[in-house]
Amino acid sequence: MATRNVTGGPAESGAPSADELDVRNVVLVGHAGSGKTTLVEALLFASGTIHRTGTIVDGTTVSDHDDTEIRQQRSVNLSVAPLVHDQVKINLLDTPGYADFVGELRAGLRAADCALFVVSTAEPLDGATRLLWDECTAVDMPRAVVLTKLDHPRSDYEGTLAAVREALGDKALPLYLPTAHAGEANVPTALIGMLSGRVFDYASGSRAERDPDADESARLAAARGELIEGVIEESEDETLMDRYLAGDEIDPNVLIDDLERAVARGSFHPVVPVCADTGLGTQELLEVMAGAFPSPAEHPMPDVTTVGGRQRTDLSCDPSGPMMAEVVKTTSDPYVGRLSLVRVFSGSLRPDATVHVSGHFLTERGHEEHDEDERIGALSCPLGKTQRTVASARAGDIVAVAKLSRAETGDTLSGVDDPLLMRPWTMPDPLLPVAVVPRAKADEDKLSQGLTRLAAEDPTLRIENNPETHQLVLWTMGEAHADVVIERLVARFGVHVDRVDLRVPLRETLSGHGAGRGKHVKQTGGHGQYAVCEIEAEPLPEGSGFEFVDKVVGGAVPRQFIPSVEKGVRAQMERGTSAAAYPMVDIRVTLVDGKAHSVDSSDMAFQTAGGLALREAAAAAGVSLLEPLDEVGIMVPDDYVGTVMGDLAGRRGRVLGTESVGLGRTVVRAEVPQTEIVRYAVDLRAMSHGTGTFTRHYARYEPMPRTIADKLLTA
Repeated sequence: MATRNVTGGPAESGAPSADELDVRNVVLVGHAGSGKTTLVEALLFASGTIHRTGTIVDGTTVSDHDDTEIRQQRSVNLSVAPLVHDQVKINLLDTPGYADFVGELRAGLRAADCALFVVSTAEPLDGATRLLWDECTAVDMPRAVVLTKLDHPRSDYEGTLAAVREALGDKALPLYLPTAHAGEANVPTALIGMLSGRVFDYASGSRAERDPDADESARLAAARGELIEGVIEESEDETLMDRYLAGDEIDPNVLIDDLERAVARGSFHPVVPVCADTGLGTQELLEVMAGAFPSPAEHPMPDVTTVGGRQRTDLSCDPSGPMMAEVVKTTSDPYVGRLSLVRVFSGSLRPDATVHVSGHFLTERGHEEHDEDERIGALSCPLGKTQRTVASARAGDIVAVAKLSRAETGDTLSGVDDPLLMRPWTMPDPLLPVAVVPRAKADEDKLSQGLTRLAAEDPTLRIENNPETHQLVLWTMGEAHADVVIERLVARFGVHVDRVDLRVPLRETLSGHGAGRGKHVKQTGGHGQYAVCEIEAEPLPEGSGFEFVDKVVGGAVPRQFIPSVEKGVRAQMERGTSAAAYPMVDIRVTLVDGKAHSVDSSDMAFQTAGGLALREAAAAAGVSLLEPLDEVGIMVPDDYVGTVMGDLAGRRGRVLGTESVGLGRTVVRAEVPQTEIVRYAVDLRAMSHGTGTFTRHYARYEPMPRTIADKLLTA
């Protein structure tokens, strides 16, 4: 490691400069309202990057990265804020805390090498926070825990620390203890350094270092042992614990080295208390990030292949190696056009270079595979709405790239002579469908282009033109996500859409056996139209499709017109036979008789007669509606299993079984009609207090209950 400031040594700060600086990419993870964006601003202020908390050079706050965020007053985007501390450049990646924007969180986890897990001491630790911790665990992300809002009236530092350790593991241990002067109403004004034994006092408005008083020394003695033992347990020196238990004084630098290694491999999570409003703990947190967090070179490389599919294992975070980078975020700026936030994994990226852009993994979401060369524009360091031009970006750094007109989020950038392909991070499935229609003709003309641009930026948005219901459906992560997409259509592209009720693609089949006679006779000047056919129709088992049987004898229907009857029946099946006009499936139609005219019979006449015959047979046999069933897997904490199963029963669901998956969670598997789970993404989140997740896959069609079907047919 480049620094040794974890114990609270002097810090240096300055403006980001060039390639000599070491880099740390740190993603901030936490529930909405935990104080992530406020913490970013406080760290920028503490490092001298901005002049006062809440502003940048142009007067724009750090959170004001997107007009939607300004209007909604919440973070919905991944944003980057670079700073320099002690000759280390730290790229802070601020992520949204709302579940609807977990795609932005996963993009931030991909771009980062370590995480700050932000927890508010003013709110109880909830299940949604545990889910965010699991997101970090799933990608083996090293992390520290930051306890915020220490000056809030409801702040409970000790209770929150205990809850954090219970939920996140006993390897979450504080490096500093908050302490307050007498008469400060329990608002912390200083931190006791557990490894250094020094007190860092912020009571005067700036940090001053002093010796602990008697009370602080007693607190330090009581708590320091557990931290040291926790660090020693992670040490590769097996004699260290024996020496410590024997009473030897362990060199703090030895402890810091072991702490760094334990943090880098994700087996130890230091806890740092911070009060963003007063600055308490900001310098200490900067020291932890610069001195104890792993560098990009220590983080494993993602899975890389050539475009042809050959595995590449020879790449590393080497500025002189082959150029390889990944687009982790795409945005459209009204002044500079499309901006791509890029993490450089290998080699170096320079302005005006030609790169190969590869995208191969999002075809199931409507994105075409693409391989093409593009010349990139200027490189810049983004900070809110401010773009600071940089000369180059080396391996390990994060930079904004202009003029990548075809690159989408998740694409790989590499050298044109050696095209590479990185498998992108796992994208969450959008499970809330929202049907929309353009408000006016002018909106209809621009809608497709606007949605295509938004989908290129946001892989969690899937656009479906349903061929059965003829609806345009936006598959989103939740109501907040849907609101953001619709608002961006208006703000960026001037496209207005209205929400409409989603139509689930139902189908029809016959309830029983029926016969029908189709007669199409018309006499006009010249040739007329004449065709008569008689059919029998019956239902088939689900999934059988359509069968057409010819049992005509004696040439009642000439051979050349039998395919015409079948074509007419198929066309009527597509249109449906009931008032609801759903497609008809799984039937057998037998042509048994008919009549023809030597002059007036034609292909079109028998097509029309075939359709009329099927409609009459369906009226005689009766029509049943079929509805699609999805197989769902719902993972919730054990406390909510009963609630979920009761709710499924109310949705006409059939529970197939339950399975414990550990950590106090259970997966409930069931089959549920699609008509009953249109808004399940929202409803599950409400009934499980944000802790439930689910998957859904089409299973089959089944008959809809008669009472429900009759209501639909009547309507």
